[in-house]
Amino acid sequence: MIRFRGCFATLVALLIATAAARAAEPLLQGGDHLAVVGDSITEQKLYSVFIEDYLLVCQPAADLRQTQFGWSGETAPGFLARMENDMLRFHCTAMTTCYGMNDGGYSPMTPDKAERYRNAQRQIVERAKKAGIRVIVVGSPGCVDADTFHRNPADAEMYNKTLAAERDIAREVAQSEGVVFANVFDAMIDVMTKAKAKYGKNYHLAGGDGVHPDRNGHLVMAYAFLKALGCSGDIGRFTVDLKTNQAEATAGHKVISCRDGVVEIESSRYPFCFYGDPAQTSATRGVIEFFPFNQDLNRLTLVVREPDGQYKVTWGKATKEFSAEQLSAGINLAAEFLDNPFSEPFQQAENAIHRQQDFETPLVKNLLHNMPEYKKMLPEATENLDQVAAAGLSHDSELMKISAAAVRPVRHKIVIERK
Repeated sequence: MIRFRGCFATLVALLIATAAARAAEPLLQGGDHLAVVGDSITEQKLYSVFIEDYLLVCQPAADLRQTQFGWSGETAPGFLARMENDMLRFHCTAMTTCYGMNDGGYSPMTPDKAERYRNAQRQIVERAKKAGIRVIVVGSPGCVDADTFHRNPADAEMYNKTLAAERDIAREVAQSEGVVFANVFDAMIDVMTKAKAKYGKNYHLAGGDGVHPDRNGHLVMAYAFLKALGCSGDIGRFTVDLKTNQAEATAGHKVISCRDGVVEIESSRYPFCFYGDPAQTSATRGVIEFFPFNQDLNRLTLVVREPDGQYKVTWGKATKEFSAEQLSAGINLAAEFLDNPFSEPFQQAENAIHRQQDFETPLVKNLLHNMPEYKKMLPEATENLDQVAAAGLSHDSELMKISAAAVRPVRHKIVIERK
């Protein structure tokens, strides 16, 4: 019996370790097309833009594409009803869902609401599998803001209990269906608590209305989904030997020259960049203090071999001091230099992504969604209507190409000087 227990424990440990290793593996493959699906929070085109920013500039895999399918006021059953016509025609290979805010009815959870939400989530996953979607991420809803939701903390506490119950249902569905779960709710609750402790109650994480986050909350949402998608966070690594005037760079980066502590590099792979006044909810810069976005998803590492003493490192217009020990271990340039040579190119790429996603909302909601009704009204024009739908899809594809092309190689210098 003792030997059996020992073997069983070893087997369980091995299975857990294997599952953990699989969960940590990147899920996205070169050429994947990601569908980002959800309600009005998705239709805000903020966390969906941040995800596409990451896919195109940080490049967890090659040649990734994304389409946004947000719909204001939508529930999980509502998306299920339009899934075939509105989304599956895009032939995506991966998808994320984020429902529950409207499913909860802004009131306490009931068995009927729970069952309706559970059944719709399960059917969405089953339909996606049948359509051949390889990567499916079931996201929980986010939270409502503790202070701005109805301007009543008691109402916020009540509804967050409903949203937490939906989180548990989403996790249950993901586990039973063998797909991935993204815990958006807990990430937002954790960051909201920490951020309000520093910036006060007026620093909302789930929006001024308590439901629709500003850019700060959307960055937390994007983090939860990118983690669920298995993104490794390794943007690049630069290794510099000051004595031999030699430098090395990982894929996505090319060393142009290295001499007297000045290293010039050309990079086609960007770090994720942040902007704004840290104390403002419209900024992404302040909120990163409260969750490990840079540590987990945004590592652009500089290593200096066998230095000694103190050094000044200049990257772009900013200079910081580091010890030999820090440089030997490696510093994360993306975290240490928030203003850096990629800040402006990143913003330009994000602008192109915004234009693409701004087109996708009316494409899906106005044109494609209503196409079956148009065909009923004008059956003799079916062929022409199909051509119009195809033209819309083609234009979206062109906008995706423009978004990808906006990520141009950046030449930058790192200057390492001994103090």
